[in-house]
Amino acid sequence: MSDAPTAETTKDAGPSSGESSSQVDRDRQLINRATQQGTGSLFWAFAKLSGPGWLQSAITLGGGSLAGSLYLGVLAGFGLMWLQPLAMILGVIMLSAIGYVTLSTGERPFAAINRHVSPVLGWAWLIATVMANMVWCMPQFALGTAALRQNLSPGGIGAMPGQSGQVVCVAALFLVAGTIVWFYDSGSWGIKLFELILKGMVGLVVICFFGVVVKMSLSTQGLEWGRIFAGFIPDFSLLKEPSPAFADTLAQTGAFADYWRNLIVTEQQKVMITAAATAVGINMTFLLPYSMLARGWDRDFRGLAIFDLATGLFIPFMLATSCVVIASATQFHAQPAAGLVDDAAVPAPNLVGGYNKLLDARLKQENGNLIGALQRTSQSENAAPTEREAAAAQLQGLRDNLPLGDRTLAAMIVRRDAFNLADSLKKLVGPGTAQYVFGVGVLGMAVSTIIILMLINGFAVCEALGLPDKGLPRRLGALLAGAVGATGPFLWKGDAKFWLAVPTSMFGMVLLPIAYVTFFFMMNSKGLMGPNMPRGCKRVLWNVLMLIAVSMATFGSYWSIKSSDYAIVGYAGVGGLILLAVIVHFVRKPTSS
Repeated sequence: MSDAPTAETTKDAGPSSGESSSQVDRDRQLINRATQQGTGSLFWAFAKLSGPGWLQSAITLGGGSLAGSLYLGVLAGFGLMWLQPLAMILGVIMLSAIGYVTLSTGERPFAAINRHVSPVLGWAWLIATVMANMVWCMPQFALGTAALRQNLSPGGIGAMPGQSGQVVCVAALFLVAGTIVWFYDSGSWGIKLFELILKGMVGLVVICFFGVVVKMSLSTQGLEWGRIFAGFIPDFSLLKEPSPAFADTLAQTGAFADYWRNLIVTEQQKVMITAAATAVGINMTFLLPYSMLARGWDRDFRGLAIFDLATGLFIPFMLATSCVVIASATQFHAQPAAGLVDDAAVPAPNLVGGYNKLLDARLKQENGNLIGALQRTSQSENAAPTEREAAAAQLQGLRDNLPLGDRTLAAMIVRRDAFNLADSLKKLVGPGTAQYVFGVGVLGMAVSTIIILMLINGFAVCEALGLPDKGLPRRLGALLAGAVGATGPFLWKGDAKFWLAVPTSMFGMVLLPIAYVTFFFMMNSKGLMGPNMPRGCKRVLWNVLMLIAVSMATFGSYWSIKSSDYAIVGYAGVGGLILLAVIVHFVRKPTSS
């Protein structure tokens, strides 16, 4: 095995291996000089050379993180402020591990896993990455479309009839993302431009949401910073209990308090899975090592890699997601959406359908047959218009006659999106400012994530086909993820576009342990690591930290499968993968190091 990236690896990222090696040597000299000059110089050198960590930020600060943060605030207030930073810390540990292995050995991870660990895990990692790319692309297009139509241009694109506005938005997102991804294959200048654009997008997202929280803090209402900081202390009671803020309203629901309590906890668990899964997804674990190899990094850059993850990934993620949770909790937690229960305001159109569904589900607890019949009649094209109107009116009358506690609770937990959050903040920052700030932030999240998902898919497709990471194969692989993701706004018919990120993220959480377990075995493979394997206390520390991350990811995967409607299929899939890995382990011939 080689101690540095292969010539094929470095030339894939630039116009020639000589030019790439020359740049790597200059970067190495900069690090060595800065190391001799002290901590301050080393910090600035690392900041100048950072890149892959910002790529990770561009993907993790996407629709899934935004949706997770939004719904964490709605359902748990400040009580789960700790969840996303903790998930990110565990993710940084595993990303640091794969980065350490890759930079120490110079081997391409997919091939290294197949030779030294297990081809089953290698192919499972790659296939799961491709699946996650395509699935996760869908909510990004849905959120980007919603931001353009609801926040940025409600009277323009948003007012276009039928699906024409949606088609225009999806086409624009696909064109922009595809063009930027195309730059990545234009030599070293293309990579630098690509990373510069993404750094700008990530910075814009953080500034947008950070600015909103600053404005809220300076308002006459202010923010309860004591409660906010207390929310960073883990409180695991929220895994099985609703937030205490719902207690008084739950008491008003009488005999149906347990129904509402279970519903809130179920929604809360799904959102917690979403928030954890979108901190570091399995496709992020694929991107990092290949982006490092593409830059020509080797073992001398291992310190830079960890710094890059801490500054380019963790800090922007924590700032942006925490700000969204703060804004959402302040405006929505245990507060009925305006106009749904009282008549003092006009309810937001996108909330009415979700609110009615919550009430209908509650009514079915008493008389499911009647409610089901009324729903079918009111929606049937075969029924006469008078019958549909009568059924709809009767159904609405039953909703209106529900006890106030039931209607209030439904209005509290109805699924919001960025439009509702921006609308709720207009008194603080102005109606135009709120919509544009959130619109730009959401659009930046969506576009940057689409770009990175497409890039990862290009890498993965090339690896699957055994081709160099460049040229037409990479571009076609990238466009494949974008094309599948573009169907998201047309396939998802839910009232809140943000909620599409929840089921897709739960799917991603199921796949995450594949990567984490694989990286654990890689770090402990003597054939792969050789003299680069950590020794003594360092090895113990690496293994303890990795085992914690693997355990948490495995628990999250189990929880995600258990919470889904296809639990049996999920358990069977996981069991089949483990069985296949064991069989292949014992029948394959040992690989020499």
